[in-house]
Amino acid sequence: MPVPVIAGAHTIPFVKESTHVVDLGADAVRGLLRSTGIDREAVDTVISAGVAGGALLGQRILSRLSMTGLPVFNIENACASGASAAHLAIGMVASGQARIVVVVATERLSALGGGALKLDPTDIEAAQGAIMPAHYALRANRYLWENGLKPEDLAGVSVKNRRNGALNPIARFQAAVTLEEVLNSKPIADPLTLLQCSPNSDGSSAVLICSEEAASELGLDAVGIKASVITSGKYSDAPRDLTMPDVTLRAIQQAYAQAGIGPKDLDLAEVHDAFSIAEVLYYEALGLCERGQGARYLAEGRADIDGDCAVNPSGGLISRGHPVGATGVAQLGEAYEQLTGRAGARQVPGASVALTHVTGGGIAGVDNGACGVHVLAV
Repeated sequence: MPVPVIAGAHTIPFVKESTHVVDLGADAVRGLLRSTGIDREAVDTVISAGVAGGALLGQRILSRLSMTGLPVFNIENACASGASAAHLAIGMVASGQARIVVVVATERLSALGGGALKLDPTDIEAAQGAIMPAHYALRANRYLWENGLKPEDLAGVSVKNRRNGALNPIARFQAAVTLEEVLNSKPIADPLTLLQCSPNSDGSSAVLICSEEAASELGLDAVGIKASVITSGKYSDAPRDLTMPDVTLRAIQQAYAQAGIGPKDLDLAEVHDAFSIAEVLYYEALGLCERGQGARYLAEGRADIDGDCAVNPSGGLISRGHPVGATGVAQLGEAYEQLTGRAGARQVPGASVALTHVTGGGIAGVDNGACGVHVLAV
């Protein structure tokens, strides 16, 4: 059976406002083709992802590049859209249905205006004001109370990620911040302040997923795909444990089993730090530390670029930005650059195993609507 690999990646800079969503996607695909040197006619399938891009997004992107007539699939799975598209591409290559697939994910959230992203108004929790900042504020308050911590113990995530983002040329925010600046920024949902929230952004990312044989023939550096998991939240009307994200834990455990690894094998992880508390909880869900020890893991520098496991060396959603549908592919692009030694000033020393993780969607009665986890290795 064919062995799927990632053999190229290109992410355009994430910004506050940009051109049309289709142009963003076309720029990412154009950059991918240029950086890999492959002819567009070699691509046999394209899978696009996005949340607010409208119908036939992939076909509209390809029309800009004169790449019409191909099989095209368009995926929407909230913030996990990009990871879901990559998962399908991996399956198509592994099954022999496709040989060279371009996955492109694009989003232009500036078209929706500012503020928190709107959820389904018919959802009972959303209708009562349980938008994403409120959900994560509840998690933060519970975590702080259970572990005897203070808001500054979470705010350090933003300090770390903005420091990393300052090293990333495609990040929306490229300036470091102090703990005081984070804590004194505009209150959003207590205890979360503005600088502890991921910003709505415009951006696009593309990766080349192909067979190992095709990558060799094309002379491309390939990164092995050891695990690819997409799962969804389980409904329950029982009280929720706000400090252990169920859908993430299940997806990570499945990914570790597929890849035959454990948390100690990870050199880096790109996780869904939509809010500062999220990254701290994901340290624990990943098994990088014991439950209740996430804030200490952060404070001890173990999540730094030169730490035990570099978490969000790209700057994460908080610094790189969060064009929701594109985030999962951008994470894969970062992992590819890290594992092929192309990450420049933010390079994780000796990186050989990477994990990417993204969740998405607010639905009453479930932890998160969707979750995607990938493990890559060289």
